[in-house]
Amino acid sequence: MIENDTIRLLRECDAGIKMGITSLKGTMKYVNNKELKSKLRSSMDTNNRIKSDILSMLKDYHDDGKEPQLIAKGMTWLKTNTHLMANNSSSSIASLITDGCNMGVKSITKYMNKYSDANEKTKHIAKRLISAEEHLAADMRQYL
Repeated sequence: MIENDTIRLLRECDAGIKMGITSLKGTMKYVNNKELKSKLRSSMDTNNRIKSDILSMLKDYHDDGKEPQLIAKGMTWLKTNTHLMANNSSSSIASLITDGCNMGVKSITKYMNKYSDANEKTKHIAKRLISAEEHLAADMRQYL
């Protein structure tokens, strides 16, 4: 059971971080504020490091990970692009990013509870992901 929960939690972290990175990339083209862009780039760097750790752990289990659900990716792309084409202010961008961070925290927390028998190393990486999302959401507050 521990190995199954470990792999399942890693897969959900993988899908979540891929979704986050895709969202950040999609948002970056609308950002005009240099400080905001710097914070988003820093967050993307953090996410890429966590993603690398997740992929390394998945490789140890001979698993390829998980892609985000296609419908979720499509809805995120549509919401981001339609919203930011109409209003690409720093406040609007920060609001979208904050919503995404909150959804990510909620999702990964749910999976940590669901796959509670995952090993400690996997739980630690999930907590790192949650912490990164919470940190980015806090960084966005000054732009709201």
